[in-house]
Amino acid sequence: MIIQYRGFENVIDSRIYSFHVINVPEEAREFTVKVLSKEFCVGRLKFQDGPGVCMARLQRELEVETHESRAESNLNVLEQDVMDYRTHHYPAAKSSGRN
Repeated sequence: MIIQYRGFENVIDSRIYSFHVINVPEEAREFTVKVLSKEFCVGRLKFQDGPGVCMARLQRELEVETHESRAESNLNVLEQDVMDYRTHHYPAAKSSGRN
């Protein structure tokens, strides 16, 4: 499976990221993943995190889809997606134990 990031569009309260998915022998499909603008603030996501958090959300959906239950073509980044992304990409600094 190949997932190609196609870019994003700013809308009033969010950014919508576009992806093209090629999964031979199936047809190629288009997906969008929306992130609310409020997620891009101090302590949450950086703008450069947008494609990564959206890619992770899309990959999770594609991993669990079946022929009977296909992934939705328009997804939203949820609170848990942001928390999982931050935990994975910005782990808490470990204390050296020194005072």
